[in-house]
Amino acid sequence: MTADDDRPRRGRRPLRDEEHALWKEVTRSLKPLSRKQRVAATATAEIATPEVETKKPPPPPAKRPKPVRPVAPAPVVVKPAPVKAPPPLAPLGRRERSRVARGRVEIDARIDLHGMTQDEAHAALSRFLRRAQGNGGKLVLVITGKGARFGSDDDGRERGVLKRQVPMWLRLPGLCEIVIGFEDASIGHGGTGALYVRLRSLGR
Repeated sequence: MTADDDRPRRGRRPLRDEEHALWKEVTRSLKPLSRKQRVAATATAEIATPEVETKKPPPPPAKRPKPVRPVAPAPVVVKPAPVKAPPPLAPLGRRERSRVARGRVEIDARIDLHGMTQDEAHAALSRFLRRAQGNGGKLVLVITGKGARFGSDDDGRERGVLKRQVPMWLRLPGLCEIVIGFEDASIGHGGTGALYVRLRSLGR
């Protein structure tokens, strides 16, 4: 205690001698706290102090999943069914041709292409064969003319062209699907100026 401490403070009475002596005796018996004791006392004070609960910030909103685009199915490639080629053309045969020549086999229909141009003859022949097939015909007669003389007639039309062209037309797509076979007719039906034409049945 310093000299200033012995001074009487404002509002307080001065200590008497016996009180001074007692204070000195008390302070003499006190020991300062060691460093470990100070740390322990501080830790005890911190434990005793109630922790203030801090509010946790709310979690961020969950990200919306990106929409999944539907995957288009792979296009199905449909291969076209192979078109069955018609069998090769075949002639009537000697026996059947003989029966037709003698009238034992009926000719279902006939057409005469004389005097037609190539375009007219081709269109007329196609219509004739399809109509005969639709009517259930099996054997028809197509008259082309012998074409013995070549050149042009008075109208400028080429002679003998249909005799050469009609057999070619019967082998081409469009008519070969209708025709089974053909060959020159007998003399009684026009000889080399006409053709026996056999037709396929519908659905075959």
